[in-house]
Amino acid sequence: MPAAPGGPRLLLRRLREAMAEPVGAQARLDRIVVIIAANMVAEVCSVYVMRDDGTMELFATEGLNREAVHLTTMRAGEGLVGLIAATAEPLSLSDAQSHPAYSYRPETGEEIYHAFLGVPLLRAGNTLGVLVVQNRTYRVYSEEEIEALQTTAMVLAEMIASGELQALSPGTVNASRRPLAQAGVPLADGVGLGLGHVVLHEPRIVVKNLIAENVEREVTRLETAIAEVRSAIDDLVERGDVAGAGEHREVLETVRMFAHDQGWLRRMREAVLSGLTAEAAVERVQSDNRARMLRQSDPYLRERLHDLDDLANRLLRQLVGHAGAGPGAMPENAILVARSMGPAALLDYDRARLRGVVLEEGGPTSHIAIVARALGIPAVGEVANATALVESGDAIIVDGATGEVQIRPGPEVEAAYAEKARLRARRQEQYRALRDLPSLTRDGVPISLQLNAGLLVDLSHLQETGAEGIGLFRTELQFMVAERMPAAAEQQVLYEAVFAAAGDLPVTVRTLDIGGDKILPYMKAPEEENPALGWRAIRIGLDRPGLLRMQLRALLKAAGGRPLRIMFPMVATVEEFVRAKAIVEREKAHLARHGHPLPADCRLGVMVEVPSLLFQMDEIAAAADFLSVGSNDLMQFLFAVDRENRQVADRFDPLCAAALRAFRIIAERANAAGTPVSVCGEIGGRPLEAMALIGLGYRALSMSPAAIGPVKAMVLSLDAGAIGAFLEAELARTGDGASLRPALAAFAEAHGIPV
Repeated sequence: MPAAPGGPRLLLRRLREAMAEPVGAQARLDRIVVIIAANMVAEVCSVYVMRDDGTMELFATEGLNREAVHLTTMRAGEGLVGLIAATAEPLSLSDAQSHPAYSYRPETGEEIYHAFLGVPLLRAGNTLGVLVVQNRTYRVYSEEEIEALQTTAMVLAEMIASGELQALSPGTVNASRRPLAQAGVPLADGVGLGLGHVVLHEPRIVVKNLIAENVEREVTRLETAIAEVRSAIDDLVERGDVAGAGEHREVLETVRMFAHDQGWLRRMREAVLSGLTAEAAVERVQSDNRARMLRQSDPYLRERLHDLDDLANRLLRQLVGHAGAGPGAMPENAILVARSMGPAALLDYDRARLRGVVLEEGGPTSHIAIVARALGIPAVGEVANATALVESGDAIIVDGATGEVQIRPGPEVEAAYAEKARLRARRQEQYRALRDLPSLTRDGVPISLQLNAGLLVDLSHLQETGAEGIGLFRTELQFMVAERMPAAAEQQVLYEAVFAAAGDLPVTVRTLDIGGDKILPYMKAPEEENPALGWRAIRIGLDRPGLLRMQLRALLKAAGGRPLRIMFPMVATVEEFVRAKAIVEREKAHLARHGHPLPADCRLGVMVEVPSLLFQMDEIAAAADFLSVGSNDLMQFLFAVDRENRQVADRFDPLCAAALRAFRIIAERANAAGTPVSVCGEIGGRPLEAMALIGLGYRALSMSPAAIGPVKAMVLSLDAGAIGAFLEAELARTGDGASLRPALAAFAEAHGIPV
């Protein structure tokens, strides 16, 4: 077969002219297949488009029987066309009929053609259809011809993605726009209805200009952009804040390796030489990479897709002059979709408009999940490939209770979830009816239910829920949303507002808990092998006492004349707590010397979250005025499981015998010393786990606002003595460390306890 007359550049120019003609979609597509056949010197050119049920439908042809258009279909994986759609790989055959996947369709009249070349129509790695050329002769298509057809396929994919062809065949939906149901992990309870309002945390660059006007100029633009991106990545790797070993450096090293890969550059240069713009070439090569890697079974290879996406996005931003994305104007009822993000990034968005969060990463105990719960935002994590499945403005439903995500839902699904939202609203009304009832078990044991909070707006939930106070006020959120370190006066204003909003209710304030994944944007983060076990929380406060003293002084001044409860996080030894107490005493003495009114009562407590304290319980209970169990970190450290690592985060159950025995030790020693003890971790807000904690001797629990109602309903139905006796017996007979979750659930069901 001779070389294509005029080459791929002429073909693209003719396609651009055809797509600009003022004709209907079918006429345009019919004209396009004629142009491709002529340019490729092929006797057949056909376009198959994927329907909403996954079948491939013949939409246009030059050379086959025209009567077969919109009649011939192939199921997924059926025939050569179905095979290309399933593998997302080109297929070149000199004798198509000898291939085992060949499927004869008599209505097409294709039996006289032998040579076959088909390429997938890809967009963002998703298969939208298949483009095929055929010849009567037995021949081998060259690499240049395959490249030319792939370039043409990208232009056709954009036409399909625009939705222009949907009216041509009933039931046909752009494959990348079909309704999708995805399953993830629930991070925060609730149902978010963000119909038509997907917001991408890091929006993809939309390539609008596909066909190059000046190929040589596009090659220069591509090579210049690659050089700039390589230089920027080299600078990131060598910068002091990532110069040490660690996961962040390894990720950047991987991205740098891809950026210097000659094969990657060669494929993009070839795409530009075929007539695409530099941006379109980057998108085409990455779409091919994405399609291949999404079909890999090896999790390591699939994980590398994120690195390639990152590199392609960096290159696209360099080409179009976008430095990067951040929170902008948000629509009403927005659902935020991201690969991953930290708590500070979430707090940058307008909470009044944000109705849900979908993440590719992030587990139930990650800090972003905790912040989402605190903000009352339904959230789902571990949704594979979420950012590639949606586009800004897509309809989406997020069910934070089940982990289900409905992308572009149909009317029936929308109606079903709207009904679910109404049922949940009615259930919330039932919980509100319990608000003013005393939180007493059936046998008269009072259980104090308090709120976890972190921002001033959270205080409005006190009255809504009937909570008995703030069991945990996370002061780091104020620091995370600020552009610079808040001055002492700014901190004092916030704390005064918090105390005023709480009125006579107690507020337990935790000192600054930063480090790990809670990085302040204006502070240089040390590179650590394991940040969760590194320089964070009280360790920073003791090593940088000026920061801790400034916060303590603001708290003491704000609480002048009223009770104050201060809690120190990440305490590993009694000696650390003694040092923190000494700093408080010095600040009190300083304020007294300068005539500032002191708190009427200042109580200092410890957050029990480091397992070493389990072996110092008598000493810490004697030294502290109160204790509060941070179950999230305690479980992480107790089981040596990184709660940010989704491969291992769910390998333990907080209701297993080992965990329950650890909780029991803390409660027993604290109660024996007469030291008040509570639980402020996430398990205190789950009814079944809260029931177990009451059985172990805890009489105060702090949780997110949404959890107060369900936990209170459980408390009012519970006999504290009965659950205590049940747990004692179960722990005595359980010797293998197995989970008591099934037994506790059976107990609740047998006693009519809503969990």
